[in-house]
Amino acid sequence: MPANSRELALKIANVLESKKAVDVQVLDVSHLTIIADYFVIASGNSERQVIALCDELEHAMEQQGFQARRKEGYRFGRWIVLDYIDVIVHIMHRDERAFYNLERLWADSLPLSVRS
Repeated sequence: MPANSRELALKIANVLESKKAVDVQVLDVSHLTIIADYFVIASGNSERQVIALCDELEHAMEQQGFQARRKEGYRFGRWIVLDYIDVIVHIMHRDERAFYNLERLWADSLPLSVRS
């Protein structure tokens, strides 16, 4: 079980990578905002893959005793946001990810290696 928000973010990223999410990124935003310490951003190539990634992540996290406080966007599978309190997960269709470019928006964040 992860001991802190950094470990939780990396665990989430590793689960998404293991399920074939595309371009998984972990951003340390703790010095930029009070809404979370970390953002995990990942892409899927279709709505079906985005929903499947979300389902798999929720299942894996529940097995470890973590449940998302909120989930938004699931129905359409274009941009799903999961709130794990200190870690916000964005699972996005590749087109939405390219358009919104969250990494650019949060350019002052500190990226972490997913395998840290």
